[in-house]
Amino acid sequence: MKLEGRVALVTGGGRRLGRAIAVGLGKAGCRVAVHYLSSADGARDTVAEIAGGGEDAHPFRADLARSDGPDELLDEVGDRMDGLDILVNSAASFHRQDFEEIGPEQWDAVFALNARAPFLMCRGAARLMRRSGSREFARGVETESAGVAPGAIINLADNSGLGTWRGYAHHGGSKAAVLHLTRQAARELGPDIRVNAIVPGPILPHAGESPTSPEWIARGARTPLARGGNAWNVVHTVLYLAENDYVTGAVVPVDGGEHILPGSRE
Repeated sequence: MKLEGRVALVTGGGRRLGRAIAVGLGKAGCRVAVHYLSSADGARDTVAEIAGGGEDAHPFRADLARSDGPDELLDEVGDRMDGLDILVNSAASFHRQDFEEIGPEQWDAVFALNARAPFLMCRGAARLMRRSGSREFARGVETESAGVAPGAIINLADNSGLGTWRGYAHHGGSKAAVLHLTRQAARELGPDIRVNAIVPGPILPHAGESPTSPEWIARGARTPLARGGNAWNVVHTVLYLAENDYVTGAVVPVDGGEHILPGSRE
């Protein structure tokens, strides 16, 4: 898929990795819908950075933990941006809680945003992407696959979905669900919609840390590559998965090899 002029939606695009992905897609020539819930200032800054590079970008607020939030967001993006070609499901919570203290409410709240919302976003985005591709075909625009440009969905997970992190049972369960959703959706939505996942590792320092802090350096040193990564490592992978129209159902770790280490994260 050629990225120039494509419409991309990034959930959680107002901060941290979501913001880097949104900006990277903008630099690649995409028109970008930047979703946020509480990070309004961050979303405006993201939009301003993309617009400063000459690309079209707009902020969209939605509560994706609500059952109707994903469809409302997609309807608004489709109307304002005139379609959708690329979806990056980046929005998620990240809560630590002792296993025996997790109640039904905490479990459901994590799964509502981290697992149910990506499913609803994939389902709704596929419908919108197919309509967008059909409009291009009707306008005589050359497309890559059977007359209709394929849509690309990219889900973000983390290594808690592949292994076990003490204190993150509900989070890890939700990310394991995202990885299975990726494979299932790739099978269900092909051939015109491709679905892949990225599993970032130590990419950005935690809040309160810096790239030179001992905690961050030690976290990177534990990986086989013996160093932490940066946001561009993930952005580059997003661009690859959006462009390469013969990759679907893939789970791509961008973690310095962290996923191959034995044991669990404390």
